[in-house]
Amino acid sequence: MKKVTIITGLSALFAVLLVYACQSPSASNGTTEISADSLVKRGSYLVNAMGCDDCHTQMIMGPQGPEPDMANRFAGHLASNKLGPIDTSTLSKGWMLFSLNMTASYGPWGISYAANLTPSESGIGNWTEDQFLYAIRNGKYKGMKESRPLMPPMPWMMYKILSDTDLKSIFAYLKTQKPVDNVVPAWVPLSEVK
Repeated sequence: MKKVTIITGLSALFAVLLVYACQSPSASNGTTEISADSLVKRGSYLVNAMGCDDCHTQMIMGPQGPEPDMANRFAGHLASNKLGPIDTSTLSKGWMLFSLNMTASYGPWGISYAANLTPSESGIGNWTEDQFLYAIRNGKYKGMKESRPLMPPMPWMMYKILSDTDLKSIFAYLKTQKPVDNVVPAWVPLSEVK
């Protein structure tokens, strides 16, 4: 009987330890404590793996075709890049448009421009980490509750499932980038497209 009690007790202890060990350290709130350096490294990995340059860094023509303009990395649609006239008939033909440098798009929502994600005051330089998380989790412009929605093609609906640690890592990495002073043009609703 004593042997059965000891085995049962050890089995119960083992089960409790196994459950505890298998729990994610971030199970309660999606946050894992890691160093600032590790946050930046993870952010670099995520930003590059998720293709943030594809929209937030203008493309220029290189010897292999379009490549990111690293001098203006994450600056979004450059205010100096004026768009030509838009053929609004494309929507009725089942198409939407992207600008040649891939930082502006036209669709049923109107014209949207990729945001400046650099730590400039014209980008995310004045943003708090909480604003960044709110923007991605809730699809709100500048991470403000009463602001307009983030416009397509920004895939925030997919990114909102990232853990708090992942989003904080992305924010930490973006804050280490070269600031580019660039005020991105405002979104133009479809009703105002000429």
